Formats: sequence, C-alpha cells, structure tokens
Amino acid sequence: MGLVAEFEIHCEALPLVEVADAVPAATIEVQIQFNHGDRPPFIVHVIHGSHDAVERALESSSFVAAYTVIGEAGETRRYQVVPAVGLAGQLGGQVDLSGLRALATTESAIERIRATPNGWIQTGWFANRGAFHEFRRFWQENAGFSLRRLGRVGEPEEPGNGLTDPQREALRIAYEMGYYEIPRGASLEAVADELEISPSSLSERLRRAQTHLIETTVASTWPPLPE
Repeated sequence: MGLVAEFEIHCEALPLVEVADAVPAATIEVQIQFNHGDRPPFIVHVIHGSHDAVERALESSSFVAAYTVIGEAGETRRYQVVPAVGLAGQLGGQVDLSGLRALATTESAIERIRATPNGWIQTGWFANRGAFHEFRRFWQENAGFSLRRLGRVGEPEEPGNGLTDPQREALRIAYEMGYYEIPRGASLEAVADELEISPSSLSERLRRAQTHLIETTVASTWPPLPE
C-alpha cells in the first residue's frame, strides 16, 4: 500500500513565496500546468486576505510576467499566472536542477501545494517508502524539509494532526476560557494575557490552527466554482 505525506519545503526561492510573504493573511494554493512548455502557467487559488493586496504582490513579483482572474467563488479568487522565468531560472542558484528533474521520475504524485512565507507545504502520494525517502532526501540536501504527516493511503487522518504545540495550547485555552462560546465568555485580549503573548500573535496562531483543522476535516481539495 502506498503512502500519503504532508510536508514543508523551506525554500524562499520557490515560486509565489514572496507573494505569500507579502499577504500573510491569505491562503495561496498552487497548481502547475506542466504540459505547457518550459514556462508552465500556474493556477493560483487565493482564499481570505485582501484581493487588492494579493494583486499588488503579484504585480511586484519577479516571478510573475502576467496574471488573469479566471474565477471567483465566495472568498476564493482564482488566477492564471504566467511566469516571467521557468523553474530553472527561478531555482537555478539554490537547487540542484538535475536532481529536481530526477524527482519527476520517482513513483510519486504531488496532489496539493500551498505557498507560505517560508516555502511550500505539499501533500503527495508515494508508491512506497523508498520513493518518499528519495523525495525527502533531495529537499533536505537542497533546502529544508519538515514532515507534518505520514500515513498509508486509506488510513483516516487524525483531526488536528499537524498542529504545532503552541497552536494546540492556544485553541485549548481559548476554548476553556469561553472564547468560542456564543456570546463570547472571554475576549481575544484576555486569552492572549493568559498565554502571555500579544493579541495579534494569538489571532494569527488561532487563524492558522483553524485553517489547518478546516483543511483536514471539512474542506474539499478545491472550493467548488458556482454553477
């Protein structure tokens, strides 16, 4: 039986990382259309965050030659992004390109990519542990690699798996103090005081934890377009 893994690649040279860094409130999902030549266009799904801020970041990105809005549903806006450079030009100074091309021959498939201010979070399927170890070894040698989840295909994922300890603590304390009650039994400021962090830090910590829980429980892979 194959493996499914979720992991972080720590590499700021990866495409659209600078956009994610410029708009940290947004969730940026990426699909690469590899069958379109040396500079494959990207389909970019942006959830939350200011669309104006995202588009300003796209316009200032050295990776982006042009972008087009191709759809919108609720808080999700979809763009087609045409790269100014190919992946080789984007990564050539930091990543072993021959090794990167070799990854394409492994028995694996990357199902999901999310751009973050530090790199990419990916979910992938791997035929066996050897294929996964080859993938992990490449990124450990060329950038940075952190495993968030690893299991066999078909195994149920534990809700909340992948949360950091600070995120778990923030959710637990906020819940126990009544932050999620209706009406609220505690303010954001009160919970932040209990955790001895700033309200803005707590807000970001809770948002990231909630986003992860939604993605691993009720969210579909891609939000549906309207009929």
